[in-house]
Order: sequence, then structure tokens, then C-alpha cells
Amino acid sequence: MRNGTQTQGAAVNDTSRTYDVVVIGAGPVGENVADRTSAAGLSTVIVEGELIGGECSFWACEPSKALLRPVLARADARRVPGLKKAVAGPLDVPAVLAHRDDMVNHWQDEDQVEWLNSVSVDLVRGHGRLDGPRQVVVTTPDGGTVRLGARHVVAVCTGTGAALPDLPRLDEVRPWTSREATSADAVPGRLVVVGGGVVAVEMATAWRALGAEVTMLVRGGGLLSRMEPFAGELVAEGLREAGADVRFGTAVASVAREDGPDGEVRITLADGGQLAADEILFATGRQPRTGDIGLETIGLTPGDWLKVDDTFRVSAVEDGWLYAVGDVNHRALMTHQGKYQARIAGAVIGARVNGRPVDESRWGTHVATADSEAVPQVVFTDPEVAAVGLSAREAERSGRRVKVVDNDFGSVAGAIQYAEGYRGKARMVVDLDRGTLVGVTFVGPGVGELLYSATIAVVSEVPVERLWHAVPAFPTISEVWLRLMEAYRG
Repeated sequence: MRNGTQTQGAAVNDTSRTYDVVVIGAGPVGENVADRTSAAGLSTVIVEGELIGGECSFWACEPSKALLRPVLARADARRVPGLKKAVAGPLDVPAVLAHRDDMVNHWQDEDQVEWLNSVSVDLVRGHGRLDGPRQVVVTTPDGGTVRLGARHVVAVCTGTGAALPDLPRLDEVRPWTSREATSADAVPGRLVVVGGGVVAVEMATAWRALGAEVTMLVRGGGLLSRMEPFAGELVAEGLREAGADVRFGTAVASVAREDGPDGEVRITLADGGQLAADEILFATGRQPRTGDIGLETIGLTPGDWLKVDDTFRVSAVEDGWLYAVGDVNHRALMTHQGKYQARIAGAVIGARVNGRPVDESRWGTHVATADSEAVPQVVFTDPEVAAVGLSAREAERSGRRVKVVDNDFGSVAGAIQYAEGYRGKARMVVDLDRGTLVGVTFVGPGVGELLYSATIAVVSEVPVERLWHAVPAFPTISEVWLRLMEAYRG
């Protein structure tokens, strides 16, 4: 590398090395930070104790969508006249699981390592921990130690892990988290899903369609509580129609696995009721992977989220040498948003180290404005949910004067062509004082592909009156934009 002695992209085994930038965590976020700092001419090393490519590539986005794609394609086909009989049978479970395995390269990361080599980023495999300012000590798989010094920056990109509830002897039950749910090699006969967020509804959708009897236990009164209420309502309807048992206002008091490691799981509910299952998935939130990365050596609390400014410098660390990018900073826990942050962080690190100006203006090159104002998300359920920006509730709480405009997809010709009996709803939230959109939500089959247009409208602050002149093609689902504009004008 550019320090003159490293082999480009090779795994490093030397006991002590110095780089311009040390990145801890080689998921998509860490990879993007490293790519951008290397492209800026900074010698960069990345540290990873698991697979290069991280959670998204091997246990989250890629495998979950591989499981869900045939589920949703079949659901769509069953709504098209002439196709219903052709797709009347069950899914080919071995083929679905084999496709999932192919999509994650059978949990091998050689391609990712090859990519690191191509962008001149060195790799040290092992568990990295901070050891004072600008110092990282890595315990390698063979028990050795590598000390990495950073001339300028250490970037923490360690992401999050599943947050499990505090239940007695839960570890003995061997519960599923998102990792087990996306990598299981067989369909459980009975699956209990605890939680009502994105992971819970997506995995309930997938495993129900693959043949499991699914029961969802949701502490609150609805699904997808951070989104518009109608989104969770329509997803709950879809799950129930698919045969899932969705229960609200329900909490788990205790769990136990009877008759050995392969025995059934006995679940006692807070109201005294009981359930039995073959597996139980806890999809009850995420927590930062900061518990064992040496935060105490620089005066921070292990296990905490790392609070950052809009350029991803950790606010509590003097001299600005520590950055935290992606889920670990708790700004927006989604892969695409983490990669957005990484592109910004890599660029701003390169600018600062190389003495170039930093653009910290709103929507500037070196700030993550979209983290608070235009975060897009798709939930791959039946029906799909796609949303960007603020919900109506969030917009009102922020003090904005807003107008909420709703439209049922039943009035959209493209939706009727897409599927017989198409059910769905669209909402846009308009800031009346500025005349721009601050939030958009779509629910219905195939709406994920509408999201980028909505994201552009929110990010670009396009006046709603100008959107009247953005003509959607007929007959496509995007015609819902015209229906929303008509409703807005009254």
C-alpha cells in the first residue's frame, strides 16, 4: 500500500503496522469507508472477525430477500387471471433454500476479499479492539496479536446485533435471531415470532409461505409501529389471510426447551397462556456491537451507541480522530443508509486529511442530511410497504403545518392491471408552508419500485405544484401519483 511496505490487499500478519486509516468492521459500511479513503490516497486497513461483507451479505438483506422473492412472486402470480392454476401448488422448498445459499455464496467470502484487493485495502482477520487513541489491537484466529496504529482516523463500523429479552435461561432454548431465521436449512413445523417490526413481519411472511405454522406475538397494538398505521394494518391482514396467527398485546413471560436440544419450545405468556413451537424467533430490536471493542480505553462506555456529528466524528472524542459509521451510531439502521453514510464519511476523511475544504452545508457533500429527512425503506411482505421521509404523526410532532393526502390503489388502472383485486393505499404528507413533500408511503404489491421517485421528490424538495407536471405512464402503478395530485388539488 501507500506506506511503502505493505502488499496491496493482502491479509496482514505482521505484529505492528501503521496506516492512515484503520477501519473496524468489514460489512458494507466498513467496506465503503475503506474504499473511499483508499481512493483518496490514504493507506487503509480493515479489520473483521467474521465474514467480509458482514450482516447484510450473509445473514440479513441478501438471504432474507432470496427467501422472500419466490414467496412474493407466487403471491403476485396468483392474482393474475390465467396464472392462478399454474402456481396453485406449494413452493419448491429445496430450490428456494438452494437459491438462498447461492445468493450468499454458501457463506464464503473469497469474492469480497478479492474486491478489497482490487481497491488496495489491506485486511486483518480477527477481533479488533481500541487500545487508546488511534491504536487498535487485533486478536487473530490463531491466537496471535496484531497492533495497528492510525496516523489520522479510526472508523468504527461494527454494526448491530440482535437484542434479546431478559428471560431466565434463554440461552438454553437456543432461540432464533435474524441470523438463524435467514440461514436455517429446514422449515420448522411450528414457528413463534416475537416482535412486530420489519424482521418479524418479513420472516413470518417467508416461513409461513414455505410451510411453517406461524404465530406472531406482538407486545403492542399493531405491526410496523414506526410507519403509517395503515401499513401495519394491511400487512397484518395479509399475514392472517396467509394463515399466520397474529396476536397483539401479548408478552412472553418465560420459555423453555423440553426433552433435550431437539425438543419443543414451551412458551408461557404474561397472561398465563401457553404455546408450543419447534423454534422461536426473537425479533425484538437491535443493539450496538460496541461491548468489546475497547471503548473504555478512550473514556467511553462499552455497549453504548456512538453519538456522532453530521460528518460522523464521534462527538465525545477529542481531536476528531474517531468516526462511527452505519448502524453503530443509531441514526438510521438500514444497509443502504449505512452505505450512504460511508460514502460521506470516506469523502470527508479524505478531505480533512488532505487539507481540502469540508462542505457542511445542508445537503452538502460532507453531511448526512438524509438521515433525518429522507430515509427510504421497503418492507418485503405481502403486501409490500415502501416509505420515505416522515410519517404524518412525525411531521405533526415536528411542528410542521401539514396536509395528509391519501389514495386507494383501487382507482389506479395500472394497479388493476397488475393484479386482480389489488389492495393497497398511498399517502403523501405535504408541508403546507413550503409546498413540498416531507413523507410518502405506499402499501401494495410491487410498490417497492415506486420508492425512488418519492425519495427524489422529498430530497429535491420539489414543489407539489411542479409534480403536477410529472406525468406517469398509463397504465402503470405509478399513476397513483396523479391520483394523489388530484386529491391534493381537491
